[in-house]
Amino acid sequence: MNRCKASRNAPILVALCTLMLPCALLFSAPARAQAEPETEASLGGRNFPIGTLRGKLVMLDAPNIELDGSPDRLSPGARIYSAERMLVMPAAINGQRFLVNYRRDAAGLVREVWILTPEEAQAKRESAEKPLLNFWPFVASTGPRDDGKTPFDQLPKFGE
Repeated sequence: MNRCKASRNAPILVALCTLMLPCALLFSAPARAQAEPETEASLGGRNFPIGTLRGKLVMLDAPNIELDGSPDRLSPGARIYSAERMLVMPAAINGQRFLVNYRRDAAGLVREVWILTPEEAQAKRESAEKPLLNFWPFVASTGPRDDGKTPFDQLPKFGE
């Protein structure tokens, strides 16, 4: 017993799909080559996540580090990757200096560190001079500041 009835529209759908496929291929826009910025991956290195910064790291006694000449800390469970793409224990590189890419966690502690190869070090990357949080109190360097005596209507507005 056949419970499924044959659809009368099946031949029409097959014909329509066979006509649409060549049209879709004909009118699809070809991918254009864009000039992309030079990255570590284009120089034969690793792909680093978005938001990765560049700095000079000196490993002190863990979790204390020196990053670009200022004291900093590693987050609990921080990972340090060597130039050979292996995990490195902080005690193994104690007192050594490296050019690194790094990421911070939400608390501002250094969460991931990649020790760079000479090829990866040639690529340009943002440095750590940018503010940690990219909104008004941390980036506004000019304009009125709240000294506790400024009237409310004269305080800086969002985005100023």
